[in-house]
This record gives sequence, structure tokens and C-alpha cells, in this order.
Amino acid sequence: MSTIIEPKVLKGFRDFLPDQEIKRRKILARLEGVFRSFGYVPIDTPVLEYTEVLLGKGGGETDKQVYAFTDHGNRPVAMRFDLTVPFARFMASHYSELPLPFKRYHFGKVYRGENTQRGRYREFMQCDFDCVGVDSPSADLEILLMIRGAFLAIDVPNITIRLSHRGIFNSFLQNRGLLDKSVEILRIVDKLAKIGPDQTAQLLGDLASSQQVREILAFIGATTSVTGGNLEVLARLEELAGGPTDGSGRLREILLALDTLGLSEDFVLDSSITRGLDYYTGIVYETFLNQLPGIGSVCSGGRYNDLASLYTKEQLPGVGSSIGLDRLMAALEELGTLGTEAAGSQVLIFSMDSSLGTTYHRVAQALRTEGIAAEVYLAPKKMSAQFTFAEKKHIPWGIFLGPKEEAAGTLQLKNLETRETWDDLQISQVIEILKR
Repeated sequence: MSTIIEPKVLKGFRDFLPDQEIKRRKILARLEGVFRSFGYVPIDTPVLEYTEVLLGKGGGETDKQVYAFTDHGNRPVAMRFDLTVPFARFMASHYSELPLPFKRYHFGKVYRGENTQRGRYREFMQCDFDCVGVDSPSADLEILLMIRGAFLAIDVPNITIRLSHRGIFNSFLQNRGLLDKSVEILRIVDKLAKIGPDQTAQLLGDLASSQQVREILAFIGATTSVTGGNLEVLARLEELAGGPTDGSGRLREILLALDTLGLSEDFVLDSSITRGLDYYTGIVYETFLNQLPGIGSVCSGGRYNDLASLYTKEQLPGVGSSIGLDRLMAALEELGTLGTEAAGSQVLIFSMDSSLGTTYHRVAQALRTEGIAAEVYLAPKKMSAQFTFAEKKHIPWGIFLGPKEEAAGTLQLKNLETRETWDDLQISQVIEILKR
């Protein structure tokens, strides 16, 4: 007797049942509609890349999380840990074939060997959107508008987008003789929400003096210590950084534009937002659900003007963002806002007589021609089994056609949720009711 293999899944990886996958694809379709409305176009890249391509600028903890191995040709390869680094390689390979600025979106799975927790997995899907080939406040602003538009499109309006600028923080560090340690300091500050101020101060103490640590904590706490709006906070940050900088000027222009557009209430200038990856060079941002802030950022990104320089001498400044779809869906599931989706079909045609199989498919075809998703129950089982099938697939309508209806050339239509029934209908009448 053969041994049965246990059908187990790797830790941090998951199967998706139809109801889950339908919800995911509904969100993806709405996001795609938003991105296309801004003129962004889709691309795709391989899951596997040469290790040197992926790790050229990852930095720190990311390198430790990459799934890397040697392939059958003894070549060092790795699975992509995000969609941004492969995109930089993509641009270096194809920039002469593309219009600049090039605006893309990319939905794809990525892989990180990190500890699993609520909303965090080792295989997960990212939804990226980037603009490459131009360095302007307008491009930065467009990405912020897309983030807001994306969450409105998926019926998640109650968000806060927290933003800052790497250049202001670097000026602050430079005035204190800490610029050479900026990468390590930024990574520590990026963990503030997870580890709290005390542990943040302890970690910073390994890189800076006690006075410098206090000044860093004051800088990243300016958002809560300053009374007023974003422009008042920015003025305080400029003061702490030693005066206005190119970064603060860029940020002021963006904040004023958001004011003019009447959107300021969704955006908060927060100097503790730094982003852990060291390829960011300008504006950075993270998006939080106001009803569930503890789950962390569900959409983040920023400007990365030097990333493509790893692969080409061409200047390809970029700005973009990424939605973590799995973490977002875990949050929406917890909030109870995902709802129940029908599993594809709007109508189930019940199998009441095995001799009428062709007739059932003819009716289904007539419905599909009118844009109504319909399926036939494929075996003449007991009606209770067919009703159970419809219930599990959340199919809202049923059509019943037995020898009596066949002889009369009519159909019976039933709302499977309310049990309301319409007898002796023509197919045209059924279509009219379903469309209405």
C-alpha cells in the first residue's frame, strides 16, 4: 500500500479558497481601474532574479530575509522580496523602449523569510505603482493622490497618510555630526511604532551621545509636540534641522497643493516616518487605517532617485508606493468590511430531469449572452444537495425547469435569499428581472 503524503503547506504560505480569492480579485480590479485612470500601465517581472541583482541595494535585515539558493546551473539566484528592486532592473534593461516618464503598476507575489504574525506572511502580494524618469513635486503629489484614490475605490475611506522627507532628517543629522550613521539611525527610528520610545532610545544610544539621542527623539516627536497643522510642523522641523532645505521646500510645495485641493485632512506630516530601506532619497510615506492602526502601514513608499543607478548610468529618478494586499485584507476581515461575494455566478439552473440537460445549457447560454453569469447544476441530485451547493457559492438566484415547464416553454425564477418566486416566465422576462 502506498503511503499518503500529508497535504501540508509551508509556514507563512497559504491556500486561498474561492470566496477569499474572489474578494482579492475584486480589490485588484478596483485598484487597476484607479491606476489606469491616472495613465499607469501594467508590467510583470520574474519571481527569480540573480542574487546580485536583488541584493545590490537591499540593505540590513532585508538581505537576511531573502530566499536565496543555487539553481541547477550552479548560479546564485533569489526570489524577489519586493517589486521595487526588480523594477529598477527592468528600467535599466528597457528604458530606451519606454516613454519617459514611465508610469507603471505591478501586482505580484513576493517572498520574505521573516517571522509570521498578524497580517504578515512569507509569501504575500504587493500592488505597486511607480513613476520613473522625472523628479518633480508634481510626480510626488500624483502618487499621494493615487493612494487616496485607491482606498476610496475599495471602500476604505477612513485612512491617514503620514509623510515626511529623508532630506530634512539628513540635514538634522548632519548638523549634529551623525550623517555617516544616518542609515542605521533611520532604520532604528523606523521601528519606533513597534518597539516604543524607550527601546528606540536604547538602540540610538549605541550610535549617539545622550544629548544627541534626546534631540533625535524631540525631532521625531515634533508631530505631537507642535500645535497646529502640517505647515506649522514643517516650520518646527526646519528649525530643528538648522533651517530650510531643498527637501523641506519640496515638502512645503506638496502640502500647499494638498491644501489647495482640499485634501489636507487625510495627510499628516510625521517626522518619525523614515522607511527602513536605504534606497529612499526624498519624500516617504505610510498609510494607516484609522479604525485599526495597530496592524501597521498597509501602503507605503517614497522617492528613490538613485536606485536604478545600480544597473545603469542613465539618470532614472523614481517615486512610488506599494499596497500590501494580504495585510490590508487581514485588517478588513478584522473590521468586518470585506462582505460576502457570490462565487462567480448570479444564477444557478437546477437540474430537475436528466433528459433536459441540453435545455439547461441552452437557457444558461441565453443568460450569458445578456451578460448574466449563469451555471448549470451538472447532475440530477436531490434538490436539497443542489440548494446546499447554491448556498455555499452564495448564488442569489435559481431557475427551475422540469418536464411541465419544458412543455409550456416557461421557467420558474426564485430569489434564493428571500424565497420570492415568479412562475410561468419567458426567458426574456427572466432576463428583465435579473437585470433590474
